[in-house]
Amino acid sequence: MGKYNLTRMTDLSLEDVEEIYRISAETKDDVKNEREHHLLRGKLLAMYFEKPSLRTRCTFEAGMFDLGGHAIQLEGNTVGIGRRESVYDVAKNLERWFDLIMIRTYQQRIVEELAQHANIPVINALTDDYHPCQALADLFTVREHMGALKGLTLTFMGDGNNICASLAQLCPMLGVNFRHCGPSQFQLKPHIFTAAQKLAQASGATVEYTDDPAAAVKGANMIYTDVWASMGQEAEAEQRKTIFMPYQVNTALMAQAEADALIMHDLPAHRGEEITDDVIDSPRSIVFDQAENRLHVQKGIMVHLFFKNKKA
Repeated sequence: MGKYNLTRMTDLSLEDVEEIYRISAETKDDVKNEREHHLLRGKLLAMYFEKPSLRTRCTFEAGMFDLGGHAIQLEGNTVGIGRRESVYDVAKNLERWFDLIMIRTYQQRIVEELAQHANIPVINALTDDYHPCQALADLFTVREHMGALKGLTLTFMGDGNNICASLAQLCPMLGVNFRHCGPSQFQLKPHIFTAAQKLAQASGATVEYTDDPAAAVKGANMIYTDVWASMGQEAEAEQRKTIFMPYQVNTALMAQAEADALIMHDLPAHRGEEITDDVIDSPRSIVFDQAENRLHVQKGIMVHLFFKNKKA
């Protein structure tokens, strides 16, 4: 790997996460009070996209602008990393022109190889395996609503996908109990689940799996869900609807949860599938707070990695 990157959640220490949250809170307060925070004045961010994006594209580009820098979007079908040009050659070009790289692609291997060869920080803005930027914004949002995180319980309903994997790593780091609930054939990959349990041992948190929705939401402070078919799984969408329907986050399920449990979704949502309109639009829903905080937390990530790399 390069010096300091965010290819997966476990690239960061607890101290790194707390520093990212400190910067994020300060820059968010600056926005609220119309203060400039040009912490990356004159710096350049390369944004490489192979997957569609709304929140990632907008928040990284707007975030870099707010920080006094500039972001340039690179299209996957134009650059062709690993196809038209080797990952090594792309890394060695980008490090000459940019100060940071953000990549949103399919294969985790591409992100890790790019981080290995580039002498500037590389940020994973989503792969099929992990989505660390989203997880960081999610728990930052929970902390705003709930105060201290330690001892809270987050239940993730659905597929053991990239969001689930990153939350399973970050929650125990911060002392948050993590439950995954879904069909047994869609559990988290064993190596991710085992690693998450080891993180939990260090913090005193718990990491659990169940296929019982009622048991999963009992006592949980946050109920989180995501689409049942992620990008690249469209051919499985109809089959997955049938398999996952018992895990839909709806009024009946939320009636079995704590009365003040927060409702979370990383968006985009397939309303009427993994979550119903009356739940996602309810006063208990914080989905748009999560989306807003992608902006502030990604500023924290970029500032922290840039200056930590400079000090190395």
